[in-house]
Amino acid sequence: MNYVNQLLSIKYPIIQGGMGNISNAQLTAAVSNAGGLGTIGCGTMTPDQVEAIIKETKEKTALPFAINIPINVSSYTEEIIQLVIKHKIPVVSLSAGNPAPYIPLLHEHNIKVIVIVAAVKHAKKAEEAGADILAAEGFEAAGINSNLELTTFTLIPQICKQVSIPVLAAGGIGDGRGLAAALMLGASGVQLGTRLIATKDAPFHSAYKQRLMDANDHETVILGRTVGQVRRVLKSPYAKQIIDLERSGMSIEQYQEMTSENYHLNGALLGDDQNGFMNSGQVAGLIEDIPTVKELLDGMMNEARTVMEERLHRFI
Repeated sequence: MNYVNQLLSIKYPIIQGGMGNISNAQLTAAVSNAGGLGTIGCGTMTPDQVEAIIKETKEKTALPFAINIPINVSSYTEEIIQLVIKHKIPVVSLSAGNPAPYIPLLHEHNIKVIVIVAAVKHAKKAEEAGADILAAEGFEAAGINSNLELTTFTLIPQICKQVSIPVLAAGGIGDGRGLAAALMLGASGVQLGTRLIATKDAPFHSAYKQRLMDANDHETVILGRTVGQVRRVLKSPYAKQIIDLERSGMSIEQYQEMTSENYHLNGALLGDDQNGFMNSGQVAGLIEDIPTVKELLDGMMNEARTVMEERLHRFI
């Protein structure tokens, strides 16, 4: 069995990325029930909001799931870690900040720690700090992203070469071919975000899912380069408004306000691309259907096995 599967007590080496304030019990439980590791992303939610989702998720699945804490985004990192301990959540993923101060306490309570990284330097520091698994996220990924702009399939082999702990590939992966490619580059599994949006189990607006279905290979844009806080989203009137303001000298305060979670919720939950944005990775161009999460994960595993076997026989 894959070491990641053993470590996380899951069937498939596929985990859900943190989705911030649009995280919900329905999708988290569906991923875990399908054999992956569902994840509740805390975003800027209060401890009470996070705890409500934890309780609901436990009602929907008896299988392991994770909590993602974006350290420098959340105002409640310490409190949420205490929630994790209280509810005996077996896995935590840490992103957007220095994980070192939190790993020892999590390990004291037998909680496995995944650290999201975007560069070899970050990966080595996370390993030194005691991370159990790394999720290496490339610039193809949706939402808040690294200013380093390294792509997943250049990042993965470089990180795998420099660390000894398992690495998950994140960004640009949405099918079995992507899973197979990540494994061939040294990853032990993958993290999915955008692809899980376009599933029957995801309680997001139908307009959001349809946009992903209709997307081509250049349907996403980057916001925030001028203020050093980049985010990948679907093209939309609201995204164009932000881009136009950036060109005229947008302040970082104005940018942060216009990309706050309220506008994220408008896009994802209300389907309103005039007054909100929809996060999306470049993998949107590959999305052609809306399966259940179980169909998606089963299909990815079967396709990955088939692709690797076919390539092996064809070229070797």
